[in-house]
Amino acid sequence: MARIAYNNVDAAAFEANRHLTDDALAAWRAATIRHLGPHPGIRLLDLGSGTGTWARAFTDWLPDAEVVAVEPSAAMRARSVFEPVLAGDAEHIPLPTGSVDAAWISTVIHHVPDLTAAAHELRRVLRPDAPVLIRSAFAGRHEGITLFRYFPEAVQVLDTYPSIADVEAAFADAGFATVAVEQVPELTAASLRQAAAGLRREAHTLLQLIDDDAYAAGVTRLHQAAQLDSAPVIDALDLLVLR
Repeated sequence: MARIAYNNVDAAAFEANRHLTDDALAAWRAATIRHLGPHPGIRLLDLGSGTGTWARAFTDWLPDAEVVAVEPSAAMRARSVFEPVLAGDAEHIPLPTGSVDAAWISTVIHHVPDLTAAAHELRRVLRPDAPVLIRSAFAGRHEGITLFRYFPEAVQVLDTYPSIADVEAAFADAGFATVAVEQVPELTAASLRQAAAGLRREAHTLLQLIDDDAYAAGVTRLHQAAQLDSAPVIDALDLLVLR
């Protein structure tokens, strides 16, 4: 099971709070296209597609691609800006064997209960030598993410997530090897004030899993800092690429 249910409340918060701007997507476009090596007719799996932001972005970036979105949460599928979206999860991908050229997995890997089973399922649906691109915050790698400055208790939650080494070991069992690990900077908000105004606890697994007092204290710290700091909020998430 996922760490949170992604019911209607969670999905609505995610829809309102977790869509990246075009500026934020620009760096990811360069990184993903470099590792995908796209060709006409490429078939790309967006696994755990959520509300469809990434699937829609890939169709914009790669007009000749066929993007296949798969999402386990009915509430998220109902809010998707991309259609169609298939019901499925990392251990049960509703696609034929050897039917996709690459897989994209964004901020999902910590919700997967059995990474080894998921790796084998991805190996099944991917064509030979197809890449898996995983965008995530990994255990032990919180320094580049602004959220943790104001919600330090969330670091303990992050450290229950899979580490890069955990994911590499699970995927190695299915024959994958690491091609690259890189941090990609993204514009999260134009300012801390904007970030504070738009914060929704339900949109962040990390914030749902800290206690109420820790959350309230973090909100206070964030709003206080927002009065003094007008700089844009730039975060860096990891991109792990395996083949």
